[in-house]
Amino acid sequence: GFKTCVLTNNWVDDSGGRLFTAALMNLLRRHFDLVIESCRVGAQKPDPDIYTYALDALQAKPQEV
Repeated sequence: GFKTCVLTNNWVDDSGGRLFTAALMNLLRRHFDLVIESCRVGAQKPDPDIYTYALDALQAKPQEV
């Protein structure tokens, strides 16, 4: 099979709506093998570092994704 991944540019949410954001991220985690959040990695799209991180986490090569 295929591995699926969400790669998101997001931030640590300290707003009043943070519970909704947290619930949404938990919902996504149930449906994907991996969820990568830029705020946790310390890089965001289009920085190549976040893509390298994703490839390493998926144990994949660029031509495979």
